Amino acid sequence: MNLISQIFGSNVYNDSVMRERLPKATYKALKKTIDEGLPLDFEIADVVASSMKDWAIEKGATHYTHWFQPMTGITAEKHDSFINATADGKAILEFSGRELIKGEADGSSFPSGGLRVTFEARGYTAWDCTSPAFIKNNTLYIPTAFCSYTGETLDKKTPLLRSIECLSKNAVRVLKLFGNENVTKATPTVGAEQEYFLIDKKMYDKRKDLIFTGRTLFGSKAPKGQEMDDHYYGSIKARVSSFMKDLDRELWKLGIFAKTEHNEVAPAQHELAPIFTTSNIATDHNQLIMELLKTVALKHGLVCLLHEKPFAGVNGSGKHNNWSLSTNDGQNLFDPGKTPHENVQFLLFLCAVIKAVDEYADLIRLSGANPGNDHRLGTSEAPPSIISIFLGDELTKILEQIVSGENIETNCLEKLMVGVKTLPELRKDTTDRNRTSPFAFTGNKFEFRMVGSSASIASANFFLNTAVADVLEQFADRLEKAKDFSKEVNSIIKDVVKENGRIIFNGNGYSDEWVKEAERRGLPNIKSYVEAIACLLKEKNIAVMEKQKVFSRVEMHSRYEISLEKYIKTINIEAMTMLEISKRQLLPACIKFETEIARSINEIKNCGVEVDISANTDLLKETASLVSQFKKEISLLENSLSKAQHSFEDTFEQAMFYRQDVFARMETLRTVVDELECIVASSIWPIPTYADILFNI
Repeated sequence: MNLISQIFGSNVYNDSVMRERLPKATYKALKKTIDEGLPLDFEIADVVASSMKDWAIEKGATHYTHWFQPMTGITAEKHDSFINATADGKAILEFSGRELIKGEADGSSFPSGGLRVTFEARGYTAWDCTSPAFIKNNTLYIPTAFCSYTGETLDKKTPLLRSIECLSKNAVRVLKLFGNENVTKATPTVGAEQEYFLIDKKMYDKRKDLIFTGRTLFGSKAPKGQEMDDHYYGSIKARVSSFMKDLDRELWKLGIFAKTEHNEVAPAQHELAPIFTTSNIATDHNQLIMELLKTVALKHGLVCLLHEKPFAGVNGSGKHNNWSLSTNDGQNLFDPGKTPHENVQFLLFLCAVIKAVDEYADLIRLSGANPGNDHRLGTSEAPPSIISIFLGDELTKILEQIVSGENIETNCLEKLMVGVKTLPELRKDTTDRNRTSPFAFTGNKFEFRMVGSSASIASANFFLNTAVADVLEQFADRLEKAKDFSKEVNSIIKDVVKENGRIIFNGNGYSDEWVKEAERRGLPNIKSYVEAIACLLKEKNIAVMEKQKVFSRVEMHSRYEISLEKYIKTINIEAMTMLEISKRQLLPACIKFETEIARSINEIKNCGVEVDISANTDLLKETASLVSQFKKEISLLENSLSKAQHSFEDTFEQAMFYRQDVFARMETLRTVVDELECIVASSIWPIPTYADILFNI
């Protein structure tokens, strides 16, 4: 048996462990709950809890935790030991079904958008049996949902689970009409590619901006960046390779199918990609991937940066959310087959996505937004902020021919001739790849490229699931009433292409021409996170979330408040950090350099030899001018920040001021400092430069 087979899933209470350890009747009942979404019997929970505890203790666990995903975007956990006291004062190890199913957490100390206040603190965690428990650091981790005492969701898992249910229900309705009698469930599947940076911890420790904000608030470009394209897919350095090997081992133990790893475009940037799994488990796994990237890096004297733009001037990091829809009988509903023009079921589901993404483009845009992504989107390294769908020429042509009534012609599975006899003939995919598209069809799935590298993928998936579910419900309503099923399917496809075809764009999303064309088509161009947040209060968006029972009106309003607060706090921390570094590190260093130049001029003048000191005086003038501007910009940022902190009652107006004024002041201050970095002696400059950080592994 090889190493992977020995360790893969060894720390997971997975299906094979349950089948081996649970009584047959209990196993069947639990599987029925997992597969069909039926309620779980408390008696069954007691049996499962006892089995889970015994297994965990055998693995060295002493504690358990309800592991949940609050609106912070990261995970949370409270640990309890298995120890209970006996009547005679001795210890006994126990774990009940009640402890497995339900836990309690503070519901007021996590972001709630007004759903909870300090004196109303109770929150509950509820076992999500569809995502397997696992062991990490001698603790049994139980994936759970998190809700308030009054029932509102306080997490990202609950809306995701709700969206999965509504998508499955409506997809099955449509599939039954196509004669798929054995289909009882349709499950969205996800493979989330994760980009990240690795830097030396010694460099990280000297940069307060990286410590407090995750990105460099100052830094001029290194002499060499990514312009030679030599890092992308390049040979992996020994230190990084050692890290990746350890990371794989830890991920495999947790049953995470870590498949692909490589150098990314920017120096010190890398990517990890797992195999597809259900969107709920994929979301849990991605949270674990982000956590383990950081903890394993530290063991190698490295720090993993997940910020979307840790370094200006080189590519930032994203997370490609590859999304598809599969049935319990093994169908991938986005597999076009060899003859997509004849695969009417595929075309209808394709049109469901087209219509959903067009009609709810603002929600899709929001799902890929966060403060860090504002630095990345639309900068010729990531998709633009305009939502569009890439289908490729062939599928676009098929849809156009259906609308026009032409005879459909297709070049499916065309051979790719590479011009070398010894190389094999290759079959071309149905579509090319378009790196500039935020939402691209890539053969049998959609790749949503807009999600930020530090973000939970839950939001991207529950908004997408809900939008597609709602459109499929509309399709099912029409088809169930139709007298001629085939004719109505064709009519739906035509309607979608006519009404929503504006969202299809196969060209260069980075071009200025596309921005103008998108405006002509009436597509929204939501340029910042703050502007995107406003869509949560649109009646159309609230209505679809309520209709599909993913969010209530109150829950949508809470997300609005949470998102605005997140932006305000993020920029406030960045501005405060910038001021601290400026006043306590950089400005004193610049004054010291200025003083040394002045001293050198005086010493040369006093040496009694007449020499040309114009270079010295010019440098002093340049430095003095920039130092003066530096001090001025510090004061301007302080004034702007004070106004942002104390002059607003409306949260949206406050967030917009942070975006338009505070952030703009930060950028101006940075420009001055980066100029100074280029002239101040390296022996005096107090923080590592980009050259030091990006090329020191």
